[in-house]
Amino acid sequence: MEYPWDDLTLAFSRTSMFPFFDIAHYLVSVMALKQRPGAVAAAWNNPLSSWFSAMLHCFGGGILSCILLAEPPLKFLTNHTNILLASSIWYIVFFCPRDLVSQGYSYQPIQLLAAGMKEVTRTWKIVGGVTHANSYYRNGWIVMIAVGWARGKRLTSVFIRVVFFILKMLFPFSPCKVTLLGAIMFTFQHTRHLAISKHDLMFLYTIFLVTIKVTMMMTKDTAVTLTPFEDTLTRMLFGRQQPQFSLSEKKAEVKPSSNGSASTATKRATEPPGGAKRHTKKED
Repeated sequence: MEYPWDDLTLAFSRTSMFPFFDIAHYLVSVMALKQRPGAVAAAWNNPLSSWFSAMLHCFGGGILSCILLAEPPLKFLTNHTNILLASSIWYIVFFCPRDLVSQGYSYQPIQLLAAGMKEVTRTWKIVGGVTHANSYYRNGWIVMIAVGWARGKRLTSVFIRVVFFILKMLFPFSPCKVTLLGAIMFTFQHTRHLAISKHDLMFLYTIFLVTIKVTMMMTKDTAVTLTPFEDTLTRMLFGRQQPQFSLSEKKAEVKPSSNGSASTATKRATEPPGGAKRHTKKED
């Protein structure tokens, strides 16, 4: 017996990302590139370099997952339709007359809609990464999690990611944490260690992504995504103790500055009440 909820989630899991959701993903990715300092001037001076950077923004997760699975990193170039679509978005974003695309994207409702649709594609990318890794390594949990996480991330620069790859793995920012959480859940679901259907998990996780993204954009706060959960987990694992400062650290707070003068806060603490120096009158 089928229920309306099952029909809804099953239909949702079969939704095609092409072309509308892919367009939103490429638009948000290319706009992020354009907002970087010097990106517009670089596009006019060296369009080929700008185009390649845009492709890294749009297909970076797929490139990284291919590297992890020892596949050709330029495999994404074989998808001619998506390459042409992403290239078209890059062209109109950077070279549209009067910058009409950027002006239209500046309206918050459009940004919220595009960002929400982009988060929908993240779910599909994570699921695709987990399934792809499982075809190489049967029930290899670590590999499936790593590839699912990599597929859901956005690669801004190959060189920067290579240098800071370990740092990003150890200290991920909020989107990476959410993507890692999704990769773990979809891996456990795929290996049947999580008692939930795939389409139900895809639907719930996507709603979670869109809600988080819209909330972050509305509140203009990018650091609160998993803070309550992280605080609770930290207290469970490490207790509630506050960090204690040593005596040397306390002395460092009142250490004189480079010009030999103490800090303003220290001066104010040592000044007598009234804040002004008292001078004695010179008697006649």
